[in-house]
Amino acid sequence: MMNLSILSRGAAAGTLALLLMVGTPALAADNPQVAAEIMALARAQWASEIAGEPMAQQNAQLADDYTEFNGDFPTLLVGKAALTRMGEVTPNDKAMYSDMQNSRVQVYGDTAILTYNFAGLRRAADGKVVPSLAKSTRVYAKQNGQWKLVHANFAPVAAGH
Repeated sequence: MMNLSILSRGAAAGTLALLLMVGTPALAADNPQVAAEIMALARAQWASEIAGEPMAQQNAQLADDYTEFNGDFPTLLVGKAALTRMGEVTPNDKAMYSDMQNSRVQVYGDTAILTYNFAGLRRAADGKVVPSLAKSTRVYAKQNGQWKLVHANFAPVAAGH
């Protein structure tokens, strides 16, 4: 009888431990090295855009199945190839300056989420320099040893807000 009691208590403890492990939310790891790598990828993409490099170069870090929400289109944009073709259309304006403020990187194993406030300047088709502001989220996943941008959401912010 005593062995059965010990076994049942052990089983109950094991079940409780399993439930706690399954029910515990994943916590982001603080990894300054990964944070620096991820922020550098965003900055490199902006530098490529400002330099006027070909869209294939600007989008080199995008995963093939990349998805994006942005303020220009009311639908989900799907695929690196589609985004690259869209970017090859001559734009009416040009990026002049790009910066991230209030940045935060959350690392979950081979996934990293970069959130920040985007502050940029663009030269419009009429030659005027206008602000470009957004609340931004970029999701990266490590694929074949390299960080790839798999999803982004760029929510525009009106100037003065």
